[in-house]
Amino acid sequence: MRKIVAIAGGHNGRLKDGVRMPYEIALMDQEIIRLTEKQNPHFLFLAHSQKELEVQTGYFNGMKEIYEGQYHCDCRMLTSEDLKDMGKAKSYVDWADIIYEGGGDTMSMMSLWRSTGFDALLKGAWESGKVMCGVSAGANCWFEACSTDSLRIQKNDPTLPLTSCDCLGFIPGFFVPHSNDPGRMESSKEILKENGMIGFFLSNCSALEIVDDKYRLLVTDASNYGIEAFGLKVYWQDGKCIEKPISASLEFQSLDELLSMSDEKIKKI
Repeated sequence: MRKIVAIAGGHNGRLKDGVRMPYEIALMDQEIIRLTEKQNPHFLFLAHSQKELEVQTGYFNGMKEIYEGQYHCDCRMLTSEDLKDMGKAKSYVDWADIIYEGGGDTMSMMSLWRSTGFDALLKGAWESGKVMCGVSAGANCWFEACSTDSLRIQKNDPTLPLTSCDCLGFIPGFFVPHSNDPGRMESSKEILKENGMIGFFLSNCSALEIVDDKYRLLVTDASNYGIEAFGLKVYWQDGKCIEKPISASLEFQSLDELLSMSDEKIKKI
């Protein structure tokens, strides 16, 4: 089975700058574990959306506290420097049951993966049934394209516009994380109008879980953001922006229906 859990945003209970964050996405982490069908799965963490090795290591330590400390996984990290050795990278990917990318700069991450050939390793891992997952940039990457604030991160300038980034294309469509931010939502709709794709706009505390040709929306308590967690399917038709709610459900639904603009199906990659 091909498995993806794309988490749009939310805190995972790790320490950040000495402060314990709330654990808002426990449901998603538990589902990632469940999908492996193992008691003590192998968890491989990537922080390639973070440029500095020190930050990558700190991020891994926080994730290890959760996935090893709470879920009893065997945890390893593959740094951006490690991608200089594709033999090592392949051995780590082969070892893993879960491959999890963290949040950060989507554009730099995708550039790194393409320049090293790591994108091909990830595709093979997905096709072999490993659980591919992550949050924010680590959710963006599995789709055809995404909305990203990478320019703001790279230039340290919050006034710069959001932009589109081509991603791995395992799932067709345009992914928009953190869509509870009104500015991000409106800017991403304009990008969507230009590229003609179908968009998946998810708030913090929500995730798309996609298993083969089925999907479901996972949501948790988003009261910390003053909202109820949500997912929207968004596309432009005849000059109008169409928004349709993606219903949260325990039952999996047809992915073809999610990937459709009205009655017209998007061909899956």
